[in-house]
Amino acid sequence: QGILREGLEDVKQFFKTHGSCRLPLSPSLLVKGIVPRDCSYFNSNAVPLKLSFQNVDPLGENIRVIFKCGDDLRQDMLTLQMIRIMNKIWVQEGLDMRMVIFRCFSTGRGRGMVEMIPNAETLRKIQVEHGVTGSFKDRPLADWLQKHNPEEDEYEKAVENFIYSCAGCCVATYVLGICDRHNDNIMLKTTGHMFHIDFGRFLGHAQMFGNIKRDRAPFVFTSDMAYVINGGDKPSSRFHDFVDLCCQAYNLIRKHTHLFLNLLGLMLSCGIPELSDLEDLKYVYDALRPQDSDADATTYFTRLIESSLGSVATKLNFFIHNLAQMKFTGSDARPTLSFAPRTHTIKTSGRIRDVFLCRHERVFNPSKGYIYVVKVQRESPGEVTFVQRTFEEFQELHNKLRLLFPSSLLPSFPSRFVIGRSRGEAVAERRKEELNGYIWHLIHAAPEVAECDLIYTFFHPLPRDEKAAGTNPAPKPADATWARSLGKVGGEVKLSISYKNNKLFIMVMHIRGLPLLQDGNDPDPYVKTYLLPDPQKTTKRKTKVARKTCNPTYNEMLVYDGIPRGDLEQRELRLSVLSEEGFWENILLGEVGIRLRDLDLAQEKMGWFALGSRGHGTL
Repeated sequence: QGILREGLEDVKQFFKTHGSCRLPLSPSLLVKGIVPRDCSYFNSNAVPLKLSFQNVDPLGENIRVIFKCGDDLRQDMLTLQMIRIMNKIWVQEGLDMRMVIFRCFSTGRGRGMVEMIPNAETLRKIQVEHGVTGSFKDRPLADWLQKHNPEEDEYEKAVENFIYSCAGCCVATYVLGICDRHNDNIMLKTTGHMFHIDFGRFLGHAQMFGNIKRDRAPFVFTSDMAYVINGGDKPSSRFHDFVDLCCQAYNLIRKHTHLFLNLLGLMLSCGIPELSDLEDLKYVYDALRPQDSDADATTYFTRLIESSLGSVATKLNFFIHNLAQMKFTGSDARPTLSFAPRTHTIKTSGRIRDVFLCRHERVFNPSKGYIYVVKVQRESPGEVTFVQRTFEEFQELHNKLRLLFPSSLLPSFPSRFVIGRSRGEAVAERRKEELNGYIWHLIHAAPEVAECDLIYTFFHPLPRDEKAAGTNPAPKPADATWARSLGKVGGEVKLSISYKNNKLFIMVMHIRGLPLLQDGNDPDPYVKTYLLPDPQKTTKRKTKVARKTCNPTYNEMLVYDGIPRGDLEQRELRLSVLSEEGFWENILLGEVGIRLRDLDLAQEKMGWFALGSRGHGTL
């Protein structure tokens, strides 16, 4: 900090002498001074500086940049240029992936400037709001987006931005082999746009722990990202959209394999250590798989998504990074509540006279459970507000208070564990009484506890409380997967059917809206097909089994070889969706029969087919 202050004095002297200058980052940025109070440094290895410059334009905001010394920013410039070209290809093809591409400029050997994106936070900071193990939890990203987008339409827009930008990041980081991915170099904007920073490792040059690669997954796609996309912890039809976006974006880049190989080949002699020989180019060639058909590449990338989502190593890597960063956290860093956008104090909110937990209500959005409505009375005459909090939010308050105060000053918190299969309503009623006692003792505790910022922030109305004030909205399901209309028998299956060189290709893509099993559990669905008539049952084809989901994704190709066109028009494709039941007989969830003569197979046919009991399929 001392060295930074000394250096900033030199910069201030420069501006006194010269008046103003243009930033190397972009000649259009004209600055006239430095703002020392807004300048600091990051805790990564190169200790980059966070600098804030005064804008010459009196109506313009301060211009914030990062200055790095010790990293070869030519590699970052090249990576961002490749991502910019990918984005242009997508946009030209009518696919806007909502990518955030920032400026980066190398000003000398091992030094340079990087643009700072406003209203963005690293995944690590978002996750550790839920504790040091936040990287193992599913809700942090969704809760953070909900906090910054309290209105329903705002949140839906943020999720849409997240789905597109996350898909673009998965494809770009995989194709370019961007490594050293941890939760401090992946960022999220309050608008839902996700983007990567710090490209010090690329083309598959991963960091090693001994003989073990630190980046074990094909790319970073974790369960907390899937939670945002699905709107919960179960796969939904929005996940199908995400997979389709990834595969479409990947196939569009594959069409331009030679462009990327030629551009990177031109840079072989420029002295970037990780782009120095043909092996580095071969990495991109292997990642783009130009020899594959689009269908094969779709299947391949779908498997990569499944592999990344199932990787425990990524979360472990995030957790280790959380621990490593703990030693850098200043002792003055005060705990905050993850669900509150800003901190409130006794001065800003007014002294609380009394609190009373009135009732509990059943809610369905963003997930099923109970909320507790608390009446808050302040000393200002007649000022009464109502706030809604979940049991988990009460628990977070207690955990954060324990970081500030000894247990002797705090009341005991109700246990979150329930023995036996108690009904939800009974548990909520019991917790209501226990939480009422807890908050009464908090408000009447020692002044340093009762008047602390955490408590005043907790009882300050959030946007969702103001929206609910005076209304009692009817419970609304968060996702269609468990609120299916009874008119549909067994959901729908998305197929792509094509015929070429006496081969019938059936791509089983997704299924949505499958019914639950009779015991109320999710099925383990798989798809089985026959080409009828088939008395010997030689045309049986099967997909893999998806586990515990009503909305599975497969992207698997089933192929029938040696079928003449004349024969094809006499056949019917019988597709069944079954749930694997281990030792018991598999359960039929729905089926569809498709007369192939009804389809013009001169070109690929893609669409959703209704599943039901016996009968011909409708597209």
